[in-house]
Formats: sequence, structure tokens, C-alpha cells
Amino acid sequence: MTKKNFITLVLGVIGGILFGIGMCMCLLSEWNAFTLGIIVTAISAASLLALLLVRRKIDGKKAEKPNWKLIGKITFGVFGSLVLGSGMCLVMVWEMMLSGIVVGVLGIFLLLCLIPMCIGLK
Repeated sequence: MTKKNFITLVLGVIGGILFGIGMCMCLLSEWNAFTLGIIVTAISAASLLALLLVRRKIDGKKAEKPNWKLIGKITFGVFGSLVLGSGMCLVMVWEMMLSGIVVGVLGIFLLLCLIPMCIGLK
């Protein structure tokens, strides 16, 4: 394993674990750590985004110009993930089973729409 792959692996695992812990802090009402969970999740999300910049720097690549198509696809993916997460919150936190399932399925549908957007249909 090369040094750059090892650094990417370590930073990705740390960021992913912190992101998961932060989400658990937000969603599990027994922990009473909603605000702290938001902070941990935001920090871990920022570290995962920084990982992309670090990896490009290690590879010796320059920063790319903004590609508005790619930014639109990423925004759509984030929106779909937020809709899916909102459905999960409705079910687990606020115990609104039917509406949570409907919102969650809508989020899954939005995320499935990313496949033809990114790859295309043949």
C-alpha cells in the first residue's frame, strides 16, 4: 500500500466514524446530545471534504475549475440524502411511521434518479 493510499484510508475511516457517531448523537434521544452531534457531524463532514483536497495535493494535481453540471449533481445528491434522512428522523425520533416511510421512499427515489443523471441511459 502506498503512502498516499494509506493516508486516504486513515483520514476516510476517521471521518466516517466521527460522522456516524455525530449522526447517532443527533438521532438517539437517549444520549441528549443533539447540539453536540450537529457539531461533530459538521466537523467530520468538513474533514471528509478536506480529504478530497489533501488527496489531490498528494497526487500533484491542481484544483479544478467549478463544473456547474457536477455541482448540480452533487447538490441533487445531497438533497436526496437529506430527504432520506428526514424520513428516518420522522420514523425514529418523532415516531411518525407512515409519513416517515413516505418521505424516506421519496428520498430513495431521488437518490435512484442520480444514476441516469450521472451515468445516463443506453
